[in-house]
Amino acid sequence: MYDVGSLQESLNVRLINPSLLEQALIHSSYLNEYLGTVSASNERLEFLGDAVLGFIVAEKLHQDFPGLAEGEMTRIRSALVRGETLAQVARRMRLGDYLYLGKGEEAGGGRQKPANLSGALEAVIAAIYLDRGLAVTRELVLEWLAEELQKVAGQGKGVDYKSQLQEVIQIEYRSPPSYRTVQAAGPDHDKLFTVEVMIGDKVLGRGAGKSKKLAEMEAACDALERFNRDFTP
Repeated sequence: MYDVGSLQESLNVRLINPSLLEQALIHSSYLNEYLGTVSASNERLEFLGDAVLGFIVAEKLHQDFPGLAEGEMTRIRSALVRGETLAQVARRMRLGDYLYLGKGEEAGGGRQKPANLSGALEAVIAAIYLDRGLAVTRELVLEWLAEELQKVAGQGKGVDYKSQLQEVIQIEYRSPPSYRTVQAAGPDHDKLFTVEVMIGDKVLGRGAGKSKKLAEMEAACDALERFNRDFTP
């Protein structure tokens, strides 16, 4: 595990109060095993960082994609800030090397767990925000997410949630998801399809649209949002 000074160099930022960055790296398992040596885990910072990250991404989408409707911006933001996306960014930064973990979590591969990595990244964002303010935080976050933002810019409205979901499901379940139409309401010229995406008998998400393809995309987006919200290590 490296020191906080080298992490600041890696992140290209210097904090006035580096103890904030150190706290951002403390997993709850470390707090439980070393009670008395540290006062808090990174969970409160993670909560704040999630909100700061969401605002920065929403602001960027609002500025760069004036033609997108609110619903589409919401779905794109969800894809950008979901746990697996943040974990990929954290891996590029080698953030897992800096985590303070309990012995059991360390032995269980905690440095590479998506939830630990995404949570630590959000906590780091909060630490930088509290110490250096929004402008510096915005610049760094957009730099870290540049690759993912470029993909969105290239796809425009056509964010492929089905492909994104399949990548997540393959990692988690080792099997691709399936889609089933559960309802087709309305006249032939104006039908509304409702589709569920599943893994085995488990419903992962539900969506509706004027075509089966659109409904499947909405279902995949819903599943990604649920996966990001409910995922636990």
